[in-house]
Amino acid sequence: MSRGKNYIKSSEGRDRSILYPLDEALEKVMKGRFSKFDESVDIALKLGVDPRHADQMVRSTLVLPNGTGKVERVLVFAKGEKVQEALDAGADYAGGDEYVEKIQGGWLEFEKCIATPDMMGVVGKIGRILGPRSLMPNAKLGTVTFDVARVVGEVKSGKIDFRVDKAGIVHAMLGKSSFGEQKIKENIVAFIEKIVQVKPSSSKGIYLKGASISTTMGPGYKLDTLELRSLAK
Repeated sequence: MSRGKNYIKSSEGRDRSILYPLDEALEKVMKGRFSKFDESVDIALKLGVDPRHADQMVRSTLVLPNGTGKVERVLVFAKGEKVQEALDAGADYAGGDEYVEKIQGGWLEFEKCIATPDMMGVVGKIGRILGPRSLMPNAKLGTVTFDVARVVGEVKSGKIDFRVDKAGIVHAMLGKSSFGEQKIKENIVAFIEKIVQVKPSSSKGIYLKGASISTTMGPGYKLDTLELRSLAK
């Protein structure tokens, strides 16, 4: 793969054989930024699980201590007083059949979808549209609930969903580079703690096998997983 001159310059001094302490990796990631926009800081974790087995699936949610820096547009499927409750909590859209019709017509101007349990029959009509886009409300992820005010508030304050992919890797966006190193570090530590917390009991051997961080456009730096485990409570 050919790389641009800015990427190549940003990668100067990077040693692919080194597992960097988190503080040093963050410093290098921040110094290596070259884009004009506020790049995201991303993490990738290689886990010692086999996602082909249901009992080794790693999937959960987390409210990051410093948020993500990304403004999520939220749609809530609800009826009655729950519609106004959702809007008062900060939801961008709330309603029922009218939004089903809009989505069937191609409208998808939202990043998160929440539904009250009594609306799942309605939402099911558009499951084939929402499902492949990871927008389908899911009780296991807390997005099927009558407590819409709390969940909308969490999403707006920086709640992320994550799941391990077929290769055993979890990807997550943990903030914007403008946050600075300390706030990004706090988000990373909270994420690692959550990953450790949801370790499947059937996972044997080394669980946190590898990790790297990067900005949206910049090079990745491999992290010392022993240090990461020590930072997690």
